[in-house]
Amino acid sequence: MRQYITGNLVLENKEVFSGELVGSVKPFTSGEIVFNTSLSGYQEIISDPSYAGQIITFTYPHIGNYGANVTDSESVKPFCNGVILRELTAIPSNYRSQKSLEAYLIENDLCAIVGIDTRKLTKRIRDLGSLNGAYGTLPIDDLYELAKKETGTTNLNLVKDVTISSAYRLPGNGPKIVAYDFGIKTTILNRLKEKFDVTVVPANTDSDLVLKGELSGGVPSGVFLSNGPGDPSALSEIVSNVDNLLGKVPIFGICLGHQILCQVLGAKTVKLPFGHHGANHPVKRLSDGYVEITSQNHSYAVDESTLSEVKITHRNLNDGVVEGISAADRKMFSVQYHPEAGPGPHDATYLFDQFLELIKENI
Repeated sequence: MRQYITGNLVLENKEVFSGELVGSVKPFTSGEIVFNTSLSGYQEIISDPSYAGQIITFTYPHIGNYGANVTDSESVKPFCNGVILRELTAIPSNYRSQKSLEAYLIENDLCAIVGIDTRKLTKRIRDLGSLNGAYGTLPIDDLYELAKKETGTTNLNLVKDVTISSAYRLPGNGPKIVAYDFGIKTTILNRLKEKFDVTVVPANTDSDLVLKGELSGGVPSGVFLSNGPGDPSALSEIVSNVDNLLGKVPIFGICLGHQILCQVLGAKTVKLPFGHHGANHPVKRLSDGYVEITSQNHSYAVDESTLSEVKITHRNLNDGVVEGISAADRKMFSVQYHPEAGPGPHDATYLFDQFLELIKENI
């Protein structure tokens, strides 16, 4: 019988939630608290580098039902700060399960707090916006002070913490492309290598090296800009670097890559009240009115009032946020959501084919 250690979650507004600590138990875990509404895919979500600096609250009440395995991780390790659950399944049951979620947390030095009223916590975040918090074994007053000291993700360059240190290649039979790793997910890489010969490069890689083909064994036919964590407005060096690529080579951006492209075009980004984190967000494709059900994970969005000289291609049906843009004269397009679907529906995987077609048109 597992013996859990009691602990408390304290929000920056002084609200306290009591629970039990599991995984790699620590005196405290702190960060910006966000909620994810996905019903499954918890391992992919926890291991998504875009959650760096954040604590993930799962709204689905039972997490861990099918365990964890070596295949479903989206990065070499989780970069999120922590996990908040209503209930953690003690005994997973699935033919793919290799370990329990609790064992996965211990293996990756992550502490989770369970037994939390996640419905109440989620409603609080929806009412007040993203909240900083801290949980652990420390006294409530100490946890409150830690919650107050948290900066969240605003103005932080978290990409430097999740990107690779050196370039590597994923050989394929298609055109050569370079993928910038701002926190790229494994499923995105898998989608890309189905159609391209991919060279993955660190986030700060000089664009002139990319254009000359010095890292990819030849001049690339396209450039991919990946997802990633943190505040896009804190990435001025990366934005300047991408600016040198625009119009010279076909570009496809996802999530943070979308926000970086929009900044290159002069747009600003804003922090959403509680972000988009889940696998069932409806997005309208404006070209034909088709509604895609999408997977999303971002706390920031492009300020449409500052966006110009591009065509808006997709729009979120929940709150109207710009979900996609294109500019044919500059050989680029991007989307705010995650068409690779890891986890999530496959409605938007056609965008990888669209990138291939854009490249073929410009070879």
